[in-house]
Amino acid sequence: MQVNIRGTHVRVADDLRDYATEKVSHVGRIFDGLMKAEIEFREERNRRVAEKEIVEVTITSKAGTLIRAAAHAPDAFAAVDIVVDRLEGQVRRLKEKLVGRSHPRDSRMSGVHLRAAPRDEEEDLDGSPQIVRTKSFDMKPMTAEEAALQMDLLGHDFYFFSNSESGAANVVYRRRDGHYGLIEPVR
Repeated sequence: MQVNIRGTHVRVADDLRDYATEKVSHVGRIFDGLMKAEIEFREERNRRVAEKEIVEVTITSKAGTLIRAAAHAPDAFAAVDIVVDRLEGQVRRLKEKLVGRSHPRDSRMSGVHLRAAPRDEEEDLDGSPQIVRTKSFDMKPMTAEEAALQMDLLGHDFYFFSNSESGAANVVYRRRDGHYGLIEPVR
């Protein structure tokens, strides 16, 4: 697995670089499908924050799946340990779900049922909120179940994707009752 390390407004020492590379590479041994890892080190500049060191890791699999985790700690080495523990859990869950997909009788995803939202609820915006960030990404065609898996791996509440069955842009989201919802355009 290729590991890229960068520091945002901090200098990453060689011993920390070697330590992070070794730890994150160990996560790659759990699951063969991992291709690239991006490790970012940052430091909180607020004196009142005790856990100043921030480590964020994004791993890309061969299939294009993203696995992301972040950790805060007083020491950068401790933050690396925390983020690696979180990544190991996510990679193990991914591996279990992929194995479950190839063996449907034992699948843990078999209980996941996607339902369309009963209606769209619009918020009453008074015009004061502004768009402060724009994000661009490649949309690979996938099924709604794959999008739900990707959403869980990223830790988000919704995921925008291109549906491989219909070819349309869809959104899968987590409902308050713990199930998933699917928003698709009317044709």
